[in-house]
Amino acid sequence: MIKIGDFNKLKVKRKADFGYFLDGKTNNTKDDILLHNRLLGKNNINIGDEVKAFIFKDSEDRIAATLIEPKAKVGEIAMLKVVAHTKIGSFIDIGLPKDILVPFKARTYDLEKGEKYPFYIYVDKSNRLAATTDIDTYLTTDHEYNVGDTVTGVVYGFQTNNSAMIVVNNKYAGVILHNEYFTELKPGQELNLKVIKIYEDGKLGLSPRQNRKEELDVLESSIMSYLEGNDGFMRFNDKSTPEEIYTVFNSSKKNFKRALGVLMKKNLIIQNSEGTYLK
Repeated sequence: MIKIGDFNKLKVKRKADFGYFLDGKTNNTKDDILLHNRLLGKNNINIGDEVKAFIFKDSEDRIAATLIEPKAKVGEIAMLKVVAHTKIGSFIDIGLPKDILVPFKARTYDLEKGEKYPFYIYVDKSNRLAATTDIDTYLTTDHEYNVGDTVTGVVYGFQTNNSAMIVVNNKYAGVILHNEYFTELKPGQELNLKVIKIYEDGKLGLSPRQNRKEELDVLESSIMSYLEGNDGFMRFNDKSTPEEIYTVFNSSKKNFKRALGVLMKKNLIIQNSEGTYLK
């Protein structure tokens, strides 16, 4: 049986000027599968050879083959670029002659043309390749990561409490709690993350934050730069609201207060009720 959206080992049955026909595994030659010359890649083949061909439906809705490896196959999650928006949905580049459809009902967030997002590839009811951003149920928690490991993850949505849902290595489920990030995140955004917890179900608890010392060093520099650029004064101090600290310094109030404390111990700043001054 031919598997659409996957690699099949098929015998080269006959040749034509424009390509080859592969055995469609039926007794009807009408079911033979076209492998066009432009989809041979760097392969040289002959009648009788067995080839590993990727099977898909072409722009004329015919079963076709390619020896050029696509960017993903059915059952996989991959970062793929949005190339067009139409009345029936969006199209993404999977590395085939024909881009594949992301139906409106298969979109869980807005897609921007030219941007990449994680998509799950499947075969629709008409045996065409299609994709969805609803990847959550296709992720696994069967991993070998440990607390302290660093990983690369991609945002694919948000929980109702604004915790960010993350896919790691196009395969594993993770989450960044809402109090672990202080900048705006968006679907498709790639992040360097640290594993800070592994939940009972195996899901990865992640954080984009640096360790405390590195984070404070960066924040200390930001505070000093701000003061130096504003004639040695800022209206912010350890009594400022968390919201305005986050807006200006991209920091939690807790870390902001720690950084101010470090700078005062270094005898670089002083505070009063009006704000903070360079010494």
